[in-house]
Amino acid sequence: MKTNEERLIESIRNIPDFPIPGIQFKDITTLFKDAECLQILSGMMYERYKNKGITKIVGIESRGFIMGPILATKLNAGFIPIRKPGKLPAETIEECYNKEYGTDCVQIHTDAINENDVVLLHDDLLATGGTMKAACNLVKRLNPKRICVNFIFELEGLNGKEIFDKNIEVESILKF
Repeated sequence: MKTNEERLIESIRNIPDFPIPGIQFKDITTLFKDAECLQILSGMMYERYKNKGITKIVGIESRGFIMGPILATKLNAGFIPIRKPGKLPAETIEECYNKEYGTDCVQIHTDAINENDVVLLHDDLLATGGTMKAACNLVKRLNPKRICVNFIFELEGLNGKEIFDKNIEVESILKF
């Protein structure tokens, strides 16, 4: 009998040479379209965080917007989007960061998080960690009580976990 992790890994489609030659893209849309896999994944995430006092789930645009609200609902927590510049309507703060091919920025509403919040930042993939590190820096500026970070899957060979502060718990459900 397959483990839950094996079932989820099996459901992920590999797309060779996307978005550029030499990259093996892990397409998780196939995991999301399978009701059983979606239930397994949301259950695994809930079990991991149900006793951590999470008050806010912060999802990173755009794939963090899929499992983030599902988990927020299960944990009875709020959901906060982190978006690219110009997408949020109220007052925001911004964090810019370097990527392999340039710079990018992310924003959050200034009133999204307070000092009593225990925050779980969520995204689909941990590769080099640049986007999530910028999101962590952004959330830290709002002074939450504690920050945790979660990914659906991690590409272990890229050592993305190493860029995060040691006091931030970084976990992935699946590892490749």
